[in-house]
Amino acid sequence: MAGEEGKPCSVRMKNGRRFLLVLFVAALVIGFSLYLLYSNPHRADVPSCSAGIGEALPENTRVQGDPSLESASASYIQLPGMNATSEYLLQGKCDIFSGNWICNPSGPVYTNNSCKFIEAPQNCLRNGRPDAMYLYWRWKPNGCDLPQFDSFGFLNAMKDKSWAFIGDSIFRNHIQSMLCLLSKVYEPVEIYHDETFKSRTWYFSNHNFTVAMIWAPFLVKSETFEDDDGKASSEVHLYIDVLDNKWAAQYSKYDYVILSGGQWFLKTMVIWEDNTIVGCHNCKNSSIKEVGIDYPYRKVLQTVYHFMSSTEHKPIIFFRTWTPDHFEYGEWFSGGVCNRTRPYAAWQYNGKPVDHEMRKVELQEFWTAARRGIRLRLLDTFFLSVLRPDGHPGPYRTFHPFEQDKTAKVQNDCLHWCLPGPIDTWNELIMKILVDEGEICYT
Repeated sequence: MAGEEGKPCSVRMKNGRRFLLVLFVAALVIGFSLYLLYSNPHRADVPSCSAGIGEALPENTRVQGDPSLESASASYIQLPGMNATSEYLLQGKCDIFSGNWICNPSGPVYTNNSCKFIEAPQNCLRNGRPDAMYLYWRWKPNGCDLPQFDSFGFLNAMKDKSWAFIGDSIFRNHIQSMLCLLSKVYEPVEIYHDETFKSRTWYFSNHNFTVAMIWAPFLVKSETFEDDDGKASSEVHLYIDVLDNKWAAQYSKYDYVILSGGQWFLKTMVIWEDNTIVGCHNCKNSSIKEVGIDYPYRKVLQTVYHFMSSTEHKPIIFFRTWTPDHFEYGEWFSGGVCNRTRPYAAWQYNGKPVDHEMRKVELQEFWTAARRGIRLRLLDTFFLSVLRPDGHPGPYRTFHPFEQDKTAKVQNDCLHWCLPGPIDTWNELIMKILVDEGEICYT
């Protein structure tokens, strides 16, 4: 058994001077962050928190806009068998994935001005979003609290380590959040990007810590025919039994891996298995059998987990669950909008049927793989995300979209998240999971 001195928590507890220094520096950083927050010229308003902690949320409100949207109501879908929390309850642990969003007057720990890693489509305040209440909520699990992300503790524990985020643009959004949180302590440098800037790597030299985004939206081999706006000239060809080599070839480099499927699986696609077309989803070719979306998604996850169980390298693996969108009155390509300004209460809304269909596949394959001994950790962001229709860029994915024409029809983004925003909580969940397992400790 390794000695106590090998554990990061014990090292910090023994070193009193260093601990006091960390607290002092943390106080300075927090003070400076609050100064930036309250001096931020882009802040539009601060909530009164009339819905107190533990009280019901106020009636959902919307950004002023098209009057025809004001009467929109969200549906609540009750589906059985969707609960991923049973393992936590059986182990007597607090389920950090179930809870409510409660008012948080202190706001985020960084701002759109203080973090340079926020890309333009997620910089909602800079792009002219007129409300800022979406910044002032925090996730409150049922029966416990979720501590704030500890940048010092995380970086100290990640000395000589590496992370890989494997997936689509939601992970690009997620990694921006992590970089913003960590850059409060130390700012990394970008050491790699591919030609499209979809795969990128950052390096924290003082901790010898690497964070990589590996673009692999299907996790398996695919052929896509899209422009930069996502408009397709042909169906996706998906090879459900062949891994995407962009991540598989470098899998052994990483100590921590976080991966997920996503909305790309909803695209029109021709599905290949064993070098043979076995079906399609939403194809125009009537000669190919329609197999739906659950079949290819399930087979892809099985392919991924088989690789992870058979390879000698055994990193700690997080699987992040399905990310819901909040388009209303259409989809991203047909005029869908998301202009709500408050979270839902837990009883108000729990997603669309397709969300639950894909989530059911994920949970079934996750627990099957976990029982085979893979070092899997569930990062179940679905329910806390589905309650945040207010956290998306909406029309403010571009700079001041209504500056020239207040009635302009613009494309909304109701899938990705504003930064700062609800997605910051995903990193708090990761931190909490690793703390509970003794991988990290809070300073």
